[in-house]
Amino acid sequence: MQYLIIAYDYEDALEKRMEARPEHVEGTQKLMAEGKIVSACALIEDDKMVGSSVVTNFENEDEFDEWLVNEPYVKNGVWNMEEIQVVPIKVMPKA
Repeated sequence: MQYLIIAYDYEDALEKRMEARPEHVEGTQKLMAEGKIVSACALIEDDKMVGSSVVTNFENEDEFDEWLVNEPYVKNGVWNMEEIQVVPIKVMPKA
């Protein structure tokens, strides 16, 4: 399942973000190596991380859902799940 996730953090979640970041980075890099995450970026405002964008490439909806509920920024209350955007996309194949 290919999605673009746009997830802004809850207000004043920077400290939680920084605490969860090592686990988030490790897990994201592992999934990138497996081809399940295409890209991951921090959203920046005023030189401060305020959210994330992620392009996923999971095999099915269940795999995507499992990743999302176990994502460290979700488990640790960083991403504002009430306003998260999950947009179906089709990533252009590499040449």
